Amino acid sequence: MSGKFVRASKYRHVFGQPPKKELWYDNVKVTLNAWDSNLVKTNGKFISVNWNTSAGGSFGVIPVVEHGKAPEVVPLFRGHTAQVLDTDFDPFDDNRIASSSDDARIGIFEIPEDYSFYHNEVDEEGEAKDVHAIKMLSGHGRKVGHILFHPIAKDVLASSSLDRTVKIWNVETGEDLITLAHPEMVTSMSFSYDGNYLATVARDKKLRVWDVRAQKLLGECQAHEGAKSQRVIWLGNSDRLATSGFSRLSERQVGIWDAFHLENGHIGSFYTVDQAPGILMPFYDDGNRILFLVGKGDGNIRYYEFQDDHLYLLSEYLSTDPQRGFAVAPRRSLNLKDNEIMKCFKTVVDTRIEPISFYVPRKSEEFQHDIYPDAPSDKPALTAEEWFSGKSVEGPLLVNLRALFEGSPIELHASKKADQRKEQPEKEQPKKKELRKEESNEGKMRDEPKKEEIKKENNTADVPEGLGSQTSSLSQDRTVDKLLEKSSALDALNNAEDPSKDTSDWDGEDEEPVKKDSLGSSSPQTSKPEKNPSEGKLNGVTKDASSTVSKKNDPTETEPDVNTALPTDGPLESKNHSSEPPSMRESAEKSVSPEEPKVEKPIHGAASELPGTGTGLKSMGLKQAAEKLSLLVYNLEGVVEKLTKANIEKNERLEQLETKIEALLSQQKS
Repeated sequence: MSGKFVRASKYRHVFGQPPKKELWYDNVKVTLNAWDSNLVKTNGKFISVNWNTSAGGSFGVIPVVEHGKAPEVVPLFRGHTAQVLDTDFDPFDDNRIASSSDDARIGIFEIPEDYSFYHNEVDEEGEAKDVHAIKMLSGHGRKVGHILFHPIAKDVLASSSLDRTVKIWNVETGEDLITLAHPEMVTSMSFSYDGNYLATVARDKKLRVWDVRAQKLLGECQAHEGAKSQRVIWLGNSDRLATSGFSRLSERQVGIWDAFHLENGHIGSFYTVDQAPGILMPFYDDGNRILFLVGKGDGNIRYYEFQDDHLYLLSEYLSTDPQRGFAVAPRRSLNLKDNEIMKCFKTVVDTRIEPISFYVPRKSEEFQHDIYPDAPSDKPALTAEEWFSGKSVEGPLLVNLRALFEGSPIELHASKKADQRKEQPEKEQPKKKELRKEESNEGKMRDEPKKEEIKKENNTADVPEGLGSQTSSLSQDRTVDKLLEKSSALDALNNAEDPSKDTSDWDGEDEEPVKKDSLGSSSPQTSKPEKNPSEGKLNGVTKDASSTVSKKNDPTETEPDVNTALPTDGPLESKNHSSEPPSMRESAEKSVSPEEPKVEKPIHGAASELPGTGTGLKSMGLKQAAEKLSLLVYNLEGVVEKLTKANIEKNERLEQLETKIEALLSQQKS
């Protein structure tokens, strides 16, 4: 077909809404320190920002509800003797925040209950009353560049330092109980969904995954080849990682990795974004599987849908105002009434902070359950003592967002392991083995048929259940149903998401329900249900059941060619099966084998009129199975052709890239 299809996705029209001027946080003094961190953080209730001060180190905290221009005198959070480099909110206490500094210490602060940024109290000298640290953690030998609270356990904090270590702290006792040594300074780190593993990237350009409590390195590999800093983020409740960095030619890249098989390298190819100089800051929305890439130093925000180990570009938020800092609020603080799926805050020209919201455009005012799955709550699943002692859970305690939407009592429940890539093959393998076993049994039955059994089956093919011993052989013989189940399984595999396809529906909730058809087999409902059980539509070709049965019983009538009954959407390369794989051709021949028993006139009415019998018209089942198998062959040929074409294009691009590299190298030598 000449036109290109747009990939189906319910997030295809997600858009970013720029804020109104009255919603800005103005007159903010963002630090001018060039250290690579996010500069701002948020927990949905407060926004923290690294403050620009002349003496010592401090940061500011702004309540989200206090918009407008900040006064010249504002309360600051003090306690460090050098510049504050990073901050992070406690996910289980909205009024607690930690900070790391150039003075090699970590500060723990409590935000007062009556705290206000714009309407603050001043002392006798006209100075605002600052907030001081309640605890300082010391243990690193050099500056502490990044800190990160644990997503599962309370009072557990990770910190990375220029002394080339990552330390895991018990905040309550102030002890660093775990130390992960690196050959170079860590530039980014991210906990796994269950909090048992930590992914890090360092200045040696290597990606590492650690079993934190065992202090064991599970794997490492070369990440991006560029000289600038890299970022890493764990992709929610899965075993996949995303990294952002630069290529050798200074192109901004994104890579997808299997966290527990880093030795295999990145999955697929690196995704080249552009050639801008700013670092890409990744943020992942696990509920909707959307990866946001925020450019540092530019105003663009790209967002991708992550599906089947591939990133699909949804759209891009464009702005002429560049951002240096960026923060994302937790999902439990979203505006569910307006279908908001992401709430962000970005710094602009180091003097103000602007909120940005991303929405799914929908007219319904009802709760949208498909875009609002359960979100992590503000209650810890483990204490620090339990986690350090080795206790594990599947993930954070979850809250049902419908309860927040309706204002009903909130109930928490535990997370479940949702990595479908691991569970699916284990479930499919027994099915495949069972299908192979059924095929072998069917082959033996066809090689040695017994006339008496065939005659008995013909006489009782459509007899309802409960009519004596004749129905026992019918209930045991489900040849047609097995063939249809096999065909449905093959169709499901064929229609699965493939990068070479132009359309896909990835969300399981959008799939049509599985229901029993007139032949008693389970198959996905892809068309309207048949109103009359005596009539059926096979791939758009309507046939009358009674006429079909009469033709089958008439020895003068011959079975029509399966190829002529196949509907086509366009010209095919071949009308015969010469190009089909042998296995497919043999299956199709077996499905229309003349040795199959013929359907006699039913006793006491057609079984297709009795729901639940599971017998139906077997001649129609054989024809349907044959047509599905033949159509599957044609679909597979199209997929192979697309993949071959894509491979050729990839080789051509690689050759062009090698030519450019050789030219650049020759220029450098000259």
